[in-house]
Amino acid sequence: MKHWPTKHWQIEQIAWDRFDPSKVDPSLVALVKAAAMVERNGTDYAIYLNHVFHDDPAFRAAADHWAAEEVQHGDALGRWAGLADPGWDYAGAFARYKAGYHIPLDAETSIRGSRTGELIARCMVETGTSSYYTALAEATDEPVLQQICRHIAADEFRHFKLFYDHMRRYLGRERIGLARRLRIALGRIGESEDDELAYAWHCGNEAADVTFSHARCSAAYMAGAMGCYRFRHIERGMGMIFKAVGLPPRGRLAGLAARGTWRLLRWRRARLARRVGAAVAFTHQ
Repeated sequence: MKHWPTKHWQIEQIAWDRFDPSKVDPSLVALVKAAAMVERNGTDYAIYLNHVFHDDPAFRAAADHWAAEEVQHGDALGRWAGLADPGWDYAGAFARYKAGYHIPLDAETSIRGSRTGELIARCMVETGTSSYYTALAEATDEPVLQQICRHIAADEFRHFKLFYDHMRRYLGRERIGLARRLRIALGRIGESEDDELAYAWHCGNEAADVTFSHARCSAAYMAGAMGCYRFRHIERGMGMIFKAVGLPPRGRLAGLAARGTWRLLRWRRARLARRVGAAVAFTHQ
């Protein structure tokens, strides 16, 4: 059996003594708290993937290694958020998240309709996270958060390659066409605004007695996250998306898609910022 490598970095290797509270941006703290919830939940996704790929020991071993790195991401982000906000209870927030958000752990087959589809969806997630943590690292001046996010972004890029390589293996068996691959990819991208991130924002940033509102929490998270991106992050991510679905990752079509996505993101960011601002103003009336 193949022995998977140890983690590429350890939490103890982070330069925690360099933490600089004067360079902490409170709006980024809120994003980090939400991200810690989602990353820490990697063990549940490994259970799901182990069920879907029950007869593929090589992939199951890879998925377990991936999940261990995801959990480390969550713990590193959670520890940083605890430094930035000493009153925050990471363990308590994650317990609330686990109690309120569930994925289908007992699924026997992929919710994407095929194993290839499942792996395409995982590629979309890793595309988003590698781009996001790169953007977050560049958006902060706090040196410890920069280091953590750069480590995570590098992990997520390796995770993309892991899922992409297995996707290519299954594509040879299942022979899913380009149109279907595109539908799966776009569908998974659209799920970025489902309850996973919204509920993570709620548990990470709102008191336990506050009623969860998908609209409010999703708008708050998306407005903050979108503010970190620059065109170069979108351009790189679009290339990864094109590669995963079988299109040339560079060229005129990829460039057009990146520019169109950038315009849409800027429009949505402004719209969400107005919505969040109106909601804050209302609560203070």
